[in-house]
Amino acid sequence: MLYLLYGSDFKKSREKLHSMIDSLLKKKPEASFFKMESSGFSETQLDELISSQGLFEKKYIVQVDGLFEDKKSKETVLDKLEEISKSENIFFFIEEKIDKPTLKRIEKVAQKVQEFRVQESEGRKFGVVGGGELNLGEFNIFNLADAFGNKDKKNLWVLYQKAKRHNIPAEEMHGILMWQVKSILTAQNSKSVDESGLKPFVYNKSIRFAKNFKEGEVEELSSKLISIYHDARRGIIDFDTVMERFILGV
Repeated sequence: MLYLLYGSDFKKSREKLHSMIDSLLKKKPEASFFKMESSGFSETQLDELISSQGLFEKKYIVQVDGLFEDKKSKETVLDKLEEISKSENIFFFIEEKIDKPTLKRIEKVAQKVQEFRVQESEGRKFGVVGGGELNLGEFNIFNLADAFGNKDKKNLWVLYQKAKRHNIPAEEMHGILMWQVKSILTAQNSKSVDESGLKPFVYNKSIRFAKNFKEGEVEELSSKLISIYHDARRGIIDFDTVMERFILGV
């Protein structure tokens, strides 16, 4: 079974995703939850999640997060769309952008496809002025990704506090930083923008950001973010507290 949530309204699509997954987990508390991302993507694992079943609960619940940002993982998934849609397990795909040919292929086999689009009047943007003072304008959460990529700890901290004042969940901030980390890793491991599958603007910015980190540092940060997500989902840690520590440690 396959569901697709996509679109530019990152906050609403994530809220809907977690609402659907949480509802399923409450109904099936013994079900196993898995998350697949482009960093660390494995075709073997995908095949196992399509065909396997849990010991106590027949269904797996699988969050497929941003795999279409990577050209190779995207092609692999598209080749297996029919198998995924017929699986006894439940797959939730979430993407920010998706091209029309890919969308049409998914619509043919998906149980449900839902778009979340930001209206211009709803955009939240803001800037940081000299001395770290906050502009009281609107807020753009993607400034967090830029501050992270620039390894500007002071600005990142200011933006994090501003995001909290706008009641943006820690999980959403985590998703933005995870997206930036994945973009940097993808750009680093690609010989060209075409090979990366990223947009030219994102690719060039990610290559520039990569120079701000020591060898192996981005991989380490990626691992930490993945652990934070899974530990928070299991209730082992408080998302807000650990995200604050992570940002202070960048």
